[in-house]
Parts: sequence; C-alpha cells; structure tokens
Amino acid sequence: MRKFNVAVVGASGAVGEEMLRVMEEAEFPVAKLVPLASARSAGGTVEYKGEEVTIKELTETIFEEEEIDIALFSAGGSVSAKFAPFAVEAGAVVIDNTSHFRMDPEVPLVVPEVNPQDIAKWREKGIIANPNCSTIQMVQALKPLHDEYGIERIDVSTYQATSGAGKSAMEELVRQMQEFFAFKLDESEHNKFPHQIALNVIPQIDVFMENGFTKEEMKMVGETNKIMHDSIEVAATCVRVPTLRGHAESVTVTCKKDVDADEAREVIARGENIVVVDDPKKSLYPMPTLCVEKNETFVGRIRNDIYRPNILHMFVVADNLRVGAATNAVRIAQKWIEMESEL
Repeated sequence: MRKFNVAVVGASGAVGEEMLRVMEEAEFPVAKLVPLASARSAGGTVEYKGEEVTIKELTETIFEEEEIDIALFSAGGSVSAKFAPFAVEAGAVVIDNTSHFRMDPEVPLVVPEVNPQDIAKWREKGIIANPNCSTIQMVQALKPLHDEYGIERIDVSTYQATSGAGKSAMEELVRQMQEFFAFKLDESEHNKFPHQIALNVIPQIDVFMENGFTKEEMKMVGETNKIMHDSIEVAATCVRVPTLRGHAESVTVTCKKDVDADEAREVIARGENIVVVDDPKKSLYPMPTLCVEKNETFVGRIRNDIYRPNILHMFVVADNLRVGAATNAVRIAQKWIEMESEL
C-alpha cells in the first residue's frame, strides 16, 4: 500500500493530539508525519508510535518543503483560511476540522457513514470539510432512519462537554471545581465561557444571531441539510455542560411515515459505527462516560412519541474529540485514499 506524507496542523491542541492517536490506532499509512503549530509551540514534541516527533512551525511554504500529501487542519478557522490554500497549492488534499469552509458550495462536507460519495468533489478546491461535532453524531444516528422512513423535522437539545471549546476550557472547569472544594468558587474567573461552568449549564455556545439562535445552533441546521442532501427542518438548542468529554443530544425526529420504536431500534443498529445501548429496565442507556476514547456513536432511550405515531425520541452520545472531530477526519482521509487508489 502506498504511504503518505501527512501534516497535522494544530498538532499540540486537543483535537490534533487525538488525531495522532486515532491515526496510530488505525495504522494509517504514514510515510512521514509532520506536526505543525504556531511559532510558540514549534520545537516541542508530540508522541507518535512510541517516538517523539518535533513540531515544526506552520508557514506558507512548509507543505511544499515537506512534500505533504494529506494535511489535517485543526487550529482554528482563521488559520485554515490563511494556510489551507498553500497546502492545496503544494499538491495536498486538505481535511479541515474548522467551520471556515463547511458551507462553501465548492467544498464537500463529509461524514463518511452518511455521504462518502461527496469526497469525490474534493478536486474543486482541494479541500474536504469536517462538520461540527454535534452535527456528526446526530446525522450518523439519523441516516438509517432517513433512509427507511424519511425525516421531515429534527428537534435537538445538546449537552456539550467543555473539551468542545479546547484544552483551556477543560482546564477552566477543573480549576473551578478545585476552587469549589476549596470554598473559593465565588472568586473564580471565567475566560472561555460567558459564565461559570462548574456546577452550571450554559444555554449558549458561540454568539447569538439575529433570529435568536446561536451560531452553533445554526451550524447544525445548515450542515445537516448539506450532508443529507435534503430540506429537513432543524431546530437546535445547544447547551454547554460541566463535563470534560463526550457530547450528548436529546433528539426528537418527525418522520414522513409512522415509525415503530422496536423496528426503529433495529434500523438504527444497522447503521455504520452505531452502537445501540437501550435497556431502560437495567438503567442501560448512552452517557458521556460510556463513549470516551471510543470511535462509535451510542444511541438509546429510543421511544415513540405518546401523541403522534410518526415521531420518535432518542438520546445520542459520542466522544466529541474523536467521532466529532479526529476520527471523522481520519475516516475521511481513509476514504479519500480508497477512492484515489481506484482511479
């Protein structure tokens, strides 16, 4: 099998570190690994396959100098906006984990379990976009239902872990909890969130738009329809909760046909990389603690609406750093390799 020179942009960040772990576990065909970060982080190291690999500074010429084939970006939208074109110009395919390119009509937005065929459109701009973490796990769970019953509306409330806002956000939660047990929480500062996150839930992720929804919520609306190639009504309420890792979602699905919960449970279980955990009598259902460092999406609490036979309710959980970011990006790269080898 051909091996590839792979750059990881944002290698010292939470998602970048996770990308390296996922690539190692997946035995990704790496000829040369080039971790990239800002000048501040350059010179440090990351671990890959038991070795310390030096982080290099992200520059406009580094992709050409290192002859990069695949560039995985996860260092913020402004970084992707500036440097992704240089990677493309150097001949690399860019898989971008930020929101910058997601709604660009010339850039495919891909969840391999849902719309792998869209990867073929990568040549238009040389870029494939990784969706929002909350969108990924939701569409993975809903794809089998949409194929079977047709979905006309989705109402979702998310319970998103602090790691979705980066390493420093996780550290802020841990620090505030330490201050709580030291009876100093009243003195605590909050920098990553608009309010204290410890022992609290914050019904705001990203900025508010004119329509009253947040930018995060509107991402789920636009991305879901782009990925699923349909016009589905989506209403989201995105909430930050005081967990470190693993996003959870309460999802209500309005189908075009009547749906039986037992049948739907079997349909969902046939979905790729889906695990159904649904035995309420034994208190078995998805929780963030169940999904950490796992590459599957967990679905449970699958039940019919008590009023309408075409409405289904469920609870969906996945590791946001893996399924919602790193794993999805690596799976895109694997599919891209597979498709390119067939040409």
